[in-house]
Amino acid sequence: MDKNTSQHDFISTVSHELRTPLTSIRGFAQTMLSSWDMLDDNSKKQFLKIIEEQSNRLIKLVENILTVSKFQNEENYVFKNISPNEAIKSVIPIVQQQYKNRKIVTQLNYNLPEILIDKDKFQQIIMNLVENACKYSHENTEVTVQTDFASNNQISIKITDIGVEIKDEDKTRIFEKFSRIDNPLTREVQGSGLGLYITKTLIENMNGTINVESNKNQTTFEVLMPICDIENQARAKCTQKH
Repeated sequence: MDKNTSQHDFISTVSHELRTPLTSIRGFAQTMLSSWDMLDDNSKKQFLKIIEEQSNRLIKLVENILTVSKFQNEENYVFKNISPNEAIKSVIPIVQQQYKNRKIVTQLNYNLPEILIDKDKFQQIIMNLVENACKYSHENTEVTVQTDFASNNQISIKITDIGVEIKDEDKTRIFEKFSRIDNPLTREVQGSGLGLYITKTLIENMNGTINVESNKNQTTFEVLMPICDIENQARAKCTQKH
């Protein structure tokens, strides 16, 4: 597929994804304007709630599209030595506030060293994965975030939820742009299909990897990030470009 075709397909898909929430917002706004006196208070609140939800969906979609466009412009990364546990701990309360019917549990190894990463992008990775776990898990279940040492001089970050099994044939596809698997939970939750694509790209741009294991109703995303100094990190980036 050439660049022009790929760009055309991307714009076409984005247009479709934007149209859905915009149509919903306009439809309910028009109904309220034309039938305000005939609507009871409960209906008005319900319509306004839908408009709010679709507006938030639209904002998230636009943010994701902007992030994807930055990838194409070789967005700069600012690498610093950061404590992965501290970066994770700062993100959890934000997601917990959004998903009050999930319990987010942390199991952090405090012997982990600092790692050389872009802090903002690392936090975006964790935010995306924990939000994803909450979004596609059953109500009143636990989402676990665990850190530990891994082989090959790496640290491991695992995010585990209780939801619906991801089939083997979908484990690669879920990281593709605009890809969403079909199961009872994903049918109930709206999404753009960009979150995991963005997450994987950010991880790989910082020399990490991500994989997923899913068995029956438990799914675990594992992020592996290298433990290395500035010199080795620079060497890895140079090797990656070539």
